[in-house]
This record gives sequence, structure tokens and C-alpha cells, in this order.
Amino acid sequence: MTDSSVSVLSGAPQPADRPVYVIGGGPGGLAAAYALRARGIRAVVLERSDRVGASWRRHYDRLRLHTTRRLSALPGLAMPRRFGRWVARDDVVRYLEKYAEHHELEIVTGVEVSRVERLPDGSGWLLRASGGRELTGGAVVVATGFNHTPRVPDWPGRDTYTGEFLHASAYRDAGPYAGRDVLVVGVGNTGAEIAVDLVEGGAARVRLSVRTAPHIVRRSTAGWAAQYTGIVVRRLPVGLVDRLARPLARLSVPDLSAHGLPRPETGLYSRVTEGAIPVQDVGLVDAVRSGKVEVVAAVDAFDEGKVVLADGSRIGPDAVVAATGYVRGLEDLVGHLGVLDGRGRPSAHGPRAPHGAPGLYFTGFTNPISGMFRELAIDAERIARAVARENARSGGGRVSRLPA
Repeated sequence: MTDSSVSVLSGAPQPADRPVYVIGGGPGGLAAAYALRARGIRAVVLERSDRVGASWRRHYDRLRLHTTRRLSALPGLAMPRRFGRWVARDDVVRYLEKYAEHHELEIVTGVEVSRVERLPDGSGWLLRASGGRELTGGAVVVATGFNHTPRVPDWPGRDTYTGEFLHASAYRDAGPYAGRDVLVVGVGNTGAEIAVDLVEGGAARVRLSVRTAPHIVRRSTAGWAAQYTGIVVRRLPVGLVDRLARPLARLSVPDLSAHGLPRPETGLYSRVTEGAIPVQDVGLVDAVRSGKVEVVAAVDAFDEGKVVLADGSRIGPDAVVAATGYVRGLEDLVGHLGVLDGRGRPSAHGPRAPHGAPGLYFTGFTNPISGMFRELAIDAERIARAVARENARSGGGRVSRLPA
């Protein structure tokens, strides 16, 4: 694994000297680099931080994968059994470090790519990176991550709030909030887990602000992981899955309507297609039923140190944790290429390059119910096949190959 800076190119290399550049040293980027290397194609990972798995290192302490260890391994290296069924954050980081070392991946840290452009002759890609670097690649895999840039709604009056305010990306553990009144905004998996963590960590009061009631599923029922169901239904019609999910939800998850969390009116899989993944219960249901987590209305604004909710009530928590998600942050990098949709997401992903951008691939920008790590592993193999196929069409001269 390389841990040094990339030098500025003094001249345009010939196609045979052009590697595949993989932007991002998280699980998606590492998996893609391995899959390419396994096919004899040189892949160089460019990571803006000083270590692989940077985003995983920043997650809150109690985080565990919601997918099973066996179905979360990346290509070419199983996760150790000692990690248990639900792998902890620190073990994910250890695995990513070991993965890069085990496969002897070519990784360059401390390099941030700011813009990707087509070469004038259409034979490859120019990457403009930090330090004035200009790198020429035969193909590019963008793997900068689903959770790239924290998103905070532009709430009126937020600058008037006198309590502590932070995005969930800055939350680590409940220690600083013991004995305090905390409002968590957003009921995705992150918000739900942070709310439970605060309760268990001794917060005096925990409220959870909800705009749209989520679908809640058990992470595992009688040993059957929710991920298994996600894999089974992945290719079924959306309407059919919605109908099947309703009775299963009634059997496995109690009705929380009396506590402010009614069952959603829209179908589970319909919501998934819109980007809303079900909340996997790791303590939220019991915390809500017992009153330890109080469900309140959505946040509308801040006013004179208070939080104004959609039902007109005003509350004054000591701290607000905004679990309001992330944006992909791809506009500056590739927005000028016409490869993003109206929501800033890649118009194609996996082995399909966007129209008009051959040799440009994206991985890790969907959030499938079958498991992110599993899909990253599948994407990596498919992208490597696509690059190898395109290289064969060009007579083997588009990207550089590893020495025999």
C-alpha cells in the first residue's frame, strides 16, 4: 500500500501507461481496486484523508453493521469470525485496513480529486487533484461514498439557537449529554440509534423529531436476518413486496401509534425505491414504548433559543442532534459532465457508464435493502469485468496492466 503523494505529471502518458483511478478509499473503492487487480489491471486508489476507511472512523461509537458478517465481506477476503454476526465499527475499520494490506492495493493518501474531465481525444480521463496535480487515467471509478457531505436543513432562525447544535456526523457517544435534555431530529437508522444511545448513556430527556413515520423492521427474527429478506425480494415487483410486508410488520413490530409513530401508509418497498431504507430496530421500539424516547413533531424553525415544531409547540432542549442525512457531493467533481440526475445522484451506477461518459463508473451511491457492503462487492466485480471488456475492445491499450 502506497502512502505518499502523487507527483504532477509532466506530460500526457501513453494509453498503455494509464491506470484506472479509483477515487475514494472506503469499502467500495477498495473492493473495486481489488477486482481490477485480480484481472491484471492496474488500479490506483486516491484517498483524500491519511488512511483508508476514513468515513467509518468518524461514525458514532455504538455503530454496527445491520448486515451479517458473512454477507458483508468484500471480494477476496472473509471477515474474521471473531467479529461476531453484527460487526462493530472498529472491526469494520480493522477489516478495511487488513483488506488493503492483504491484497497489496496501490493506495495514495492525502490526495483529493476536485474535478474529472474527458481528455480531448476521448481516450481517457484527466483528474485535477490537490497540489496542482493532473493525473491521466484510462478509466475512473468514483467511490466517494453515500454519506459524503452532511446535510443540514436551512431552518429559519437556526443561528438564534443558544444550545448545542451538531450534525449526527459529529456525534460520537452519549458521554457529553448525560443529564441533559437532547432533541434528535430525524428517524432514519442513524437518528434512531443515537436516540437509543442517549437513553442508555444517561441523558435526562430524549426526544425524537419525526416528519414521516418510518417502516421499522427487526434486525433479526428467530435467527433470520432482515438482510436475507431484502435479498430475496430485491427483484420482485414493488407492489407485491409492499403487500407482503404489511402483515409481516404487524406480526413482528408492535403498533406505536399511541406513542407518535403510526404505521406508514405507503408501502415498505415503495419507500425504498424513493431512498428511504427501513429502520432496523436495535432498541428504538422498547425505548419508545417505555417513554424513554419521546416522539415529537418535525422541526419547522428556531426562535429565540427555542425549537419550533410543526404542531406549533415550542421546546427548549439543551442540545440538538441533526440526523438529517447526507448529500453525495458530486456536483463539483463530475456535475459538468451531465452524469447526475436532478437529485445529484449518478444517472448510472455499477458496470454501466453514464451516457456520453465511457470509462466512468460509480459505486456506492445507492442504499439497497440487500446490504451496502454486499452490493459494493457485486458492483466491484461487474465494474472490473466492464473495464476489462472495454480494454479488450481497444486492443488492450486503454488502461495499463500489471506486470505478469
